[in-house]
Amino acid sequence: MRSLDKVITEKKERPIKVVQFGEGNFLRAFVDYMIDIANEKTDFNGDIVLIKPIEFGSLESFHKQECQYTVSLRGNVDGQAAVLNRKVSSVADAVDSYTEYEKYIGLAEIETLRFVVSNTTEAGIVFDDTDQFDLNPPKTFPGKLTKFLYHRFETFNGDMSKGLIMLPVELIDDNGIMLKKCVMQLIELWGLSKEFKTWVEEACIFTATLVDRIVTGYPRATEAEEWEKLGYEDRIMVTGEPFALWVIESDKDISKELPLDKAMADMPGMDVVFTDNHKPYKQRKVRILNGAHTSFVLAAYLAGKDIVRDSMQDDDIRNFMLKTIYEEVIPTLSLPEEELKAFAGEVVNRFNNPYVDHSLLAISLNSVSKWRARCMPSFLGYVEKMGKLPDHLTFSMATLMAFYTGTEIRGKALIGHRDGQEYNIMDDMAVLEFFRDNCEKETGAFVTAFLGNEEFFGQDLNKVSGLTDAVTTYLDDIKENGMRAALCKIS
Repeated sequence: MRSLDKVITEKKERPIKVVQFGEGNFLRAFVDYMIDIANEKTDFNGDIVLIKPIEFGSLESFHKQECQYTVSLRGNVDGQAAVLNRKVSSVADAVDSYTEYEKYIGLAEIETLRFVVSNTTEAGIVFDDTDQFDLNPPKTFPGKLTKFLYHRFETFNGDMSKGLIMLPVELIDDNGIMLKKCVMQLIELWGLSKEFKTWVEEACIFTATLVDRIVTGYPRATEAEEWEKLGYEDRIMVTGEPFALWVIESDKDISKELPLDKAMADMPGMDVVFTDNHKPYKQRKVRILNGAHTSFVLAAYLAGKDIVRDSMQDDDIRNFMLKTIYEEVIPTLSLPEEELKAFAGEVVNRFNNPYVDHSLLAISLNSVSKWRARCMPSFLGYVEKMGKLPDHLTFSMATLMAFYTGTEIRGKALIGHRDGQEYNIMDDMAVLEFFRDNCEKETGAFVTAFLGNEEFFGQDLNKVSGLTDAVTTYLDDIKENGMRAALCKIS
């Protein structure tokens, strides 16, 4: 069978506008996919060059297919299960920054270049004072970027119109701010000129971004079947969900140069937002999407479910989750209510994706710290705003304690039991030891110790009026009657 190539995609040659540090599944199913649509639907007219920023790995599969690949989106679209395949032709080339250094650094000389995208993992945006300018390339991503920018600065004699716009999508807070900080530290460390520092400050833009899409990667188990359906061989195809959100924060408006919002305007469940403050959108994602997961998955598991989708088919669990989101989380958020409800609707739609088997036990990892980060702000915000306890978020605390009940640590897991079967509770060892040592106490004492653990919550939650008694009542109900019966009463 013939491999996918530029002939099959009918690729048009376009100016290089984007260099992308990272060639992984997420970037190709998210950023490069969106730019491909922008090329089709707007006047963006720009291609991407992928840069392999690490020493190991190979670009052989990319070159064999001339950097053409398929994105296959699978999920619910307009209420129906759908598979949406697209041949992506926005990538012009892929370059190894180590074995093809001259070609790589030469990309900085391209007149039309305007954007730098990166996804070098959360550990990629770090300042390393042992990195060296004389290395070809420097060993860290900020080092590579700094030298790349310096080469561009020199090539164009400091022309202020030749600055670049950085679009990092690494999953850290204020990713663009942190990246710029690293670049500035390296400029100082390496003794680069004040003129270059000014050029970076004034000619370049470092955006902070928030991204959201589940990318499930290469369909290895069904590749032959996939190729048969496509009519060609594609060894770098990537699968994901239809939903996508990209929030881009910058001081200057870059939406005219990067018209992704217009390109996505008629794409169901896909949204690009340009803003001067991405934090309300991050808060929305963390509290609604992640908070929903954390608040219901432990109850769902103890009620007999194993994956998210099956949980959503259960009326008791689904109703519990919906009441948590719409009645207790959304009232504490600052974005317009209609926007929040629309996002919540997409969350429910994503949880029902028939193509994704999302394990409840996988989501349960580190649930104590997750509850603090994802649920506690909504819980405390509700108490402050309404002057009473939120029933469902309070119940979720009791379900966490029930799930974490176990007296044996085996290896790195606390052993819990569901219907006579063991399951592994995974968390920091100090957390597991706390539950091992406290879970057999009288319920009130157990709850008081849990809520009062400031290592878990940063404060003593026993001071929240009525909380200790409420959690104790819920946990006793779970112990005596089982999770299903307790859940029925609250949902």
